Amino acid sequence: MTEHTAASKAMPWVIGAVVLAGVGAGYYFWQQSHAPAPQPAPVAAPLVASAPPAEPEKHYPAPLVPEVAAQPLPELDASDHILQDALATLIGVEPLNKYLVPQEIVRRIVVTVDNLPRKSVAVRLSPVKPVGGEFRTTGKDAGLAIAADNAARYAPYVRIAALVNAKKLVATYGRLYPLFQKAYEDLGYPKSYFNDRLVVVIDHLLAAPDANGPIKLVTPHVQHQFADPDLEARSAGQKILLRMGTENAAVIKAKLREIRRELTGQQ
Repeated sequence: MTEHTAASKAMPWVIGAVVLAGVGAGYYFWQQSHAPAPQPAPVAAPLVASAPPAEPEKHYPAPLVPEVAAQPLPELDASDHILQDALATLIGVEPLNKYLVPQEIVRRIVVTVDNLPRKSVAVRLSPVKPVGGEFRTTGKDAGLAIAADNAARYAPYVRIAALVNAKKLVATYGRLYPLFQKAYEDLGYPKSYFNDRLVVVIDHLLAAPDANGPIKLVTPHVQHQFADPDLEARSAGQKILLRMGTENAAVIKAKLREIRRELTGQQ
């Protein structure tokens, strides 16, 4: 296609991780089947947003933290070691090394979350490493479609997302929110709030249509596209949810609903 998408004090980036684990990382499963693997590139500091988001209809204050940790937060550019140590404690060193880009983690999460409702997500700015594996299709010509077993390649990310405790996740996010807010301001939104954008992005992902049956494909050039023009016109994030398979998408959406309830206090 044309676009590029735990539970304790140990999960400071996990708000973004649920999106990234089940959604943002999914881009690689598609792109690597049709183009050379991208070379690692440093994140620009500050990152530049591709376009300003529309003003949210409602302001969602960041989660309140009853007890602020005695130790102050580090500066944004010095926060990677805290996130790395936390994730290693939570999911283990091996999964951490396998899935996460260890530099500028907060900035990468913020720019990826911000871009999921857009047409493309910048691969070089993703916090998730490329994962191997061929995109699976079935049939040919007018019968070309995403194969049912393609969903299996998303399983490791979906399992990570499913294990996240939404309540503890949001509490940790609230404690570390200043880091995310600073990264969002550096992205080019000095008068906006990342938490507002996060809720908007979650709502956008939840609005992705559910796939009914195999998703038909066309290949007008090098890369596959959805045969249905409505699906092809969807955002990067919604397309990834469609590609990962109905069951995987249902798990991600269920977790996003849990997170949204904790973020907003709404059912």
